[in-house]
Amino acid sequence: MTTVSHALPRAGAWRRLGQRALYWLPAVVVFALGIAAWQWLLPDVLHIQSFLLPRFSAVMSTFWNERDTLWSKGSSAAWITFKDALAGFGLGSSFAVLTALALARWRPLGTALMPYMVAANAIPIIAFAPITSAWFGPLSPWPNIVIAAVLCYFPVAVNTLRGLTSVHPESIELMHSYAASQTDIFRRVRIPTSLPFVFTALKVASVLAMIGAVVADYFGGSTTALGALIQNSVALARYETAWAAILVASILGIAFYATIAIVERFVLRWHPSAGRVE
Repeated sequence: MTTVSHALPRAGAWRRLGQRALYWLPAVVVFALGIAAWQWLLPDVLHIQSFLLPRFSAVMSTFWNERDTLWSKGSSAAWITFKDALAGFGLGSSFAVLTALALARWRPLGTALMPYMVAANAIPIIAFAPITSAWFGPLSPWPNIVIAAVLCYFPVAVNTLRGLTSVHPESIELMHSYAASQTDIFRRVRIPTSLPFVFTALKVASVLAMIGAVVADYFGGSTTALGALIQNSVALARYETAWAAILVASILGIAFYATIAIVERFVLRWHPSAGRVE
């Protein structure tokens, strides 16, 4: 009996592992086909020129050979851009959460400002990058940080506010029946309810922060950042380097997103949205 009882959990673990493998198999197949098409189909069959899209092997070779410049050193292009993106993400998301808490506490103010926040979310913030560069100076990191922060601010603020106000009225009435203060209501009801909304917004904001930091590099900031490296490489016809820098930016964005997703899974273990794939 003891041997059987130990075998059952192992069998369940292997079954879940097989289910996860089957779940990810289509994505892996599509990825492999995309890489194969990039390496052979586009240049050999469709005759796509290297200035439009270099071979995948050439991009990966540059990705490795120029790793000191691209990503492996402390002063690399990846670190410079990611540092600005991370600072903008932290600044914009923090102000957004504080704004949402204030607007959820004073609901008439939130009702009045919500349409404008939604409308501001549709403004192409990247268009302000040259203006912020003129404000702070072309070599300052602050234009990049500000653009990343503003891109993060509106989606996090809107989603957090909706999460804080998407509480069942019965829950609020129950808290009132216990003579709970507004602080207790926020701490025990509104904030836990809003967490799935907040993490969804933070995952979106992580990608927007990387986009904002890279694009803002085109207009100022460090001359060795990822955006500047892409721009200069294209101007010098070093297309493999430009694509390798784009690959680095993509990896950073995916890693940033995945980190927040892992934190979300740990924090929201109690929530149905964190359920495992069966």
